[in-house]
Amino acid sequence: MKKFRFGLVFVLFQIISTFSFSQILEPVTWRFSTEKVTETEFNLVFTASIEPKWHLYSQDIPMTPPATTFKFTENKGVVLIGKVTESESIEEYDPNFDIKLKYFAKQAIFKQRVKLLSDAPGEVKGVVEFMSCDDSKCLPPAELEYSFTIGNKTKVLPTETTLNETDKSVVNPVKKIKNQSVNSQETDITGKKASLWGFFFMAFLGGLAAILTPCVFPMIPMTVSFFMNDKESKLKGKLKAIVYGLSIIAIYTLIGSILAVVAGPDIANWLSTHWLPNILFFIIFIVFAASFFGMFEITMPHWLVNTSDQKADQGGFLGTVFMALTLVLVSFSCTGPIVGTILVESAGGQVLKPIIGMFGFSLAFALPFTLFAFFPSWLSGLPKSGGWLNSVKVVLGFLELALGLKFLSVADQTYHWGILDREVYLAFWIVIFFLLGLYLLGKIKFAHDSDVKHISVPRLILSIITFSFVVYLVPGMFGAPLKAISGYTPPMHTHDFDLNAIVRNNTRLSTSNVTVPSDVCETPKFQEKLHLPHGLQGFFDYDQALACAKAQNKPLFIDFTGHGCVNCREMESNVWGDPKVLQLLNDQYVVVALYVDDKTELPENEWITSTYDKKVKKTIGKKFADFQITKFNVNAQPFYVLMGHDGQVLTQPRAYNLNVDEFVKFLETGISNYKSDVSAFSIP
Repeated sequence: MKKFRFGLVFVLFQIISTFSFSQILEPVTWRFSTEKVTETEFNLVFTASIEPKWHLYSQDIPMTPPATTFKFTENKGVVLIGKVTESESIEEYDPNFDIKLKYFAKQAIFKQRVKLLSDAPGEVKGVVEFMSCDDSKCLPPAELEYSFTIGNKTKVLPTETTLNETDKSVVNPVKKIKNQSVNSQETDITGKKASLWGFFFMAFLGGLAAILTPCVFPMIPMTVSFFMNDKESKLKGKLKAIVYGLSIIAIYTLIGSILAVVAGPDIANWLSTHWLPNILFFIIFIVFAASFFGMFEITMPHWLVNTSDQKADQGGFLGTVFMALTLVLVSFSCTGPIVGTILVESAGGQVLKPIIGMFGFSLAFALPFTLFAFFPSWLSGLPKSGGWLNSVKVVLGFLELALGLKFLSVADQTYHWGILDREVYLAFWIVIFFLLGLYLLGKIKFAHDSDVKHISVPRLILSIITFSFVVYLVPGMFGAPLKAISGYTPPMHTHDFDLNAIVRNNTRLSTSNVTVPSDVCETPKFQEKLHLPHGLQGFFDYDQALACAKAQNKPLFIDFTGHGCVNCREMESNVWGDPKVLQLLNDQYVVVALYVDDKTELPENEWITSTYDKKVKKTIGKKFADFQITKFNVNAQPFYVLMGHDGQVLTQPRAYNLNVDEFVKFLETGISNYKSDVSAFSIP
């Protein structure tokens, strides 16, 4: 009993954790070799190895994104024959650019036929330009230099289709621009984009939590006993148990697959930024929370449950499948809110995410039924059903209530309603988790709860953790940054009473080395709706910021950001808030924040027609999202670019990375290159 309750502590508090990984990615690696076709003709072979889930674009695609391109800069003693050919590509819809594109997965092979003009060795040099993406993000375009030496030592191949790497005289390619991950936010319940592994683990925890609910837990011994009492043999009973578990997994995974097909990748942006789905998700979470509190039960239609139950009574392996379906239907009042939460999290347009989420949930959900059928002696160690099961539901209800507020916050920030500012949001969280702490101590009782005669050690530990979290939240009401949850709360500029800002403004007035907006620059557009963190002065329109940068003779710091971007808020809190970073941004740069999800309508004279999708962009968000894609071939946020006055990018752009020292170096490199008039990165 103690072990189960202690495990519950882990499950309930890990289920609200989200996971993301930021790293330097190099998903495409190249090998160079030669094929001897005849005595004088050879194939230059470019082989790209592509990591799983990533793809490399074909040579035959529109202007955006950049196609894979081979440039031959020097040919000595050889002549090129024809154009570069490529292996068979895949042609599918690409969610990154909202069009149908050709790309390669796993491997791509390109060949250029050349002819040797004399008996002397020939040499070919050049550059391959390419860009790689996965289903949610793209890396900046990269270049690799290559060099081939072609001579008589290359052996003739048995057939032209066989690749024989006999000529190893290729100079190791030098990467001119190192790819850096543009760590886009894979949408979870907070708007944050977490890794698929992290999402799988969270869904798995959800499945474990679902087991410890009143609708499911009592069914474990009852169901297992049925399998172990099979009249034919124990072996057949165990086989049926396996079929039962696999059927549960298949049913839930099918639900995820259907969502993946229905949702599709083309509605990701709409789901993550539009007010309608965010308000709908907020309502769903509130309804689920009310269900867990015992206000009502979310149940499947009785006719559906009865029909499935009748099929299960027929016996055999088909009957076992219907038993699994019956369990799914009967337990829906407890599992529905958890399953719904996972599906809402995954409803961001990614095909794999809902499938992975449902697989993770169902895997955990099916495990006890299968394991206890194989090891029936374990049943004696299970705690008896009781009021503690309802306590699990109530705790989950509090968590659903708190997490649902994030959806309302995203809609509020995107449309500037002003109904859920930071201190209001924190006030709700403080009250919710304070009430959760009281519930764990037995001071609050719901309709289906049993009397708590004494507080167990696990409940005491949970209450201590909960009240400690409440204490941590309280200073946030007065402007404390709360860095641990900065990605989940509204931005600091929505906070009305910020003691840190008051102190910072007083300090700014008393120091002479801090710059203020110059009289030669225009008043920033959209400043009544959009703001920069930490009291920074800056702009929200690219052209206006560039004009100011020229007037002040400073480089431009471009911040591609979004209201619903959790990683952006974490960067602003944990990196921008560093004194050294703030000093560099404030003194050495003109800062412009370009919001790619803002819904504010632009005046008609500021509308633009996209060069990549030919659509008219009428809002702030659509205009600058298009600018990011067409100018930098990236559509993920945060994305930071340091730029000179003539459009030259001063150093490799950066994405989500919480290393403060590296960010300082990034800013200092940009300043140095600006003063030296160096262009370190060319814009297509």
